[in-house]
Amino acid sequence: MGRIREFDEQKALTEAMHLFWEKGYEATSLSDLTARMGIRKPSLYAAYGDKSSLFEAALRKYNHLHAQQVRERLKCETSVKEAFRKLFHEGAFPGSVQGRSGCFCVNTMVELAPHDARFEILTREHQQYLAVMFEETLARGVASGELGEIGDKRAVGQTLVASFIGITVLKKSNPDPAWIGNCIDTALTLLPDPKGNGSCSSELGGIYEKRP
Repeated sequence: MGRIREFDEQKALTEAMHLFWEKGYEATSLSDLTARMGIRKPSLYAAYGDKSSLFEAALRKYNHLHAQQVRERLKCETSVKEAFRKLFHEGAFPGSVQGRSGCFCVNTMVELAPHDARFEILTREHQQYLAVMFEETLARGVASGELGEIGDKRAVGQTLVASFIGITVLKKSNPDPAWIGNCIDTALTLLPDPKGNGSCSSELGGIYEKRP
């Protein structure tokens, strides 16, 4: 009969997720992980496998939590336009994020996906899932009459995901808020008003101070 684990595996995995999220894969050592997770190396290996397997488990956990957050943010506003606007401005990060950590999945897409097929697949699947949620939200806006007809909702959803990812990466460098605002305003011109005109001249546009 196997020994009962003397620690909370999900809690420890959450700690590993946040550490990988903050530092990335290569910069995170096993000593960093065991210290953050509050376990010894043999327990880490027994519960999660090697460092790469632990990273994969942490990324899967993050993707699940992130997808939940995105879905909740898209559904919490009656207005589809405002739902997208707030999502783009505020992001959707599971738990509290210290500093400018960006999105764990996007960070992985940049660091590991070009060199590791597992992470290429995991990050691509998450992007595709976000695109489906975006497409569903667009359909809701059309059905409610808030949005005009959109010829190819899939293409628009995918383009919005690309914009969302780009804005998330840009925020890591602490850019001019007016730049972020302009990017969001322009991305959301993809949402047509019922009269067939691109709408999304933002009601919030005036809050950004333009630098000279």
